Amino acid sequence: MANDGCSKEDPLEDCRADSGIDSCPSILKSEEPREPSGDFSGPRDKFSTGEERLDSAYTSSSITVESLSDIVEDITLSSAKNERISELSEQEDLLTTITEDGDTILHLSIIHEDIFISQELIELFPKEVLDIQNNLYQTPLHLATYLNLTEVVKALMKKGASLELQDQDGNTALHVACQQGQTECVTEMTRDLPASMLEPVLQTQNWRGLACLHLAALNRQQQIMKLLMKKGADLNIQEGTAGKTALHLAVELHDITLVKLLLSNGADVDAPMFNGCTPLHLAVGRQDARIADLLCQFGADKMLRNMEDETALDLADGNDDILALFPFDDIQISGRSVVGVPF
Repeated sequence: MANDGCSKEDPLEDCRADSGIDSCPSILKSEEPREPSGDFSGPRDKFSTGEERLDSAYTSSSITVESLSDIVEDITLSSAKNERISELSEQEDLLTTITEDGDTILHLSIIHEDIFISQELIELFPKEVLDIQNNLYQTPLHLATYLNLTEVVKALMKKGASLELQDQDGNTALHVACQQGQTECVTEMTRDLPASMLEPVLQTQNWRGLACLHLAALNRQQQIMKLLMKKGADLNIQEGTAGKTALHLAVELHDITLVKLLLSNGADVDAPMFNGCTPLHLAVGRQDARIADLLCQFGADKMLRNMEDETALDLADGNDDILALFPFDDIQISGRSVVGVPF
């Protein structure tokens, strides 16, 4: 659980949702999928057994990663690629085979970053095959996004690949793109998707409780944040651990540019966390006078109290620059400011 305190720094790592693979070669390892953290309960039922996998229509075999990799490499080296692809389409056993790691030949062609072969296989495969998840619950779309293969992402989206499927960390491919700053991939994923289909994806939280906008904010991806805003992303969506909005996260990062971007596009300046802390509480608690001033310029309510019964002023800790933002002619009754009391 992330630290909910208003005055303590929260390590960025505690809020960040890391991808299921640090580098592409790791998906070639035989690895049992990890269970999500006990702090989260997500739609994991369909992942509980091999029989329930989306690729249940496929047959496993003794074909190894290396042998399928050799096939892909052979096709790549072939001077008559179209003929070789045609031959592949007639080899039903090959096209309906997965490796021990759950990868189809499409997964492998993407791993090898062979754009041509990947595009041809996308054309050959029915939509259902495009959404097969490997043992890390990664679809071909996840892998193409990790590797920033924009043309493959475009081909998958055009063919109708699902954007809603989540990998072992709960990330959709759009989460991955937002986290890694793959702006072109985000563009391709959202370009032609109807709002009714995109909205659930933008609302989806990974197992760390983070939506796409949170990941974009945490990784300071301004361009991606602008794209998500244009597509109707909810600026006030709360992450699942402490109830922070993207504005809270931007304040924690001391990123005044992100704060200004969010406020200018209508983010709620007084949005409360689960513990009642507003962005102003966080800015003052972190002694960030510039951001506190900006929040006040956008109308932040200085009198709001968190669950500890603290106003932002209570967290100023003698900082003159921050104290200057608060009026000192308020009447105090039992420690509470009273505004507009008649005399």
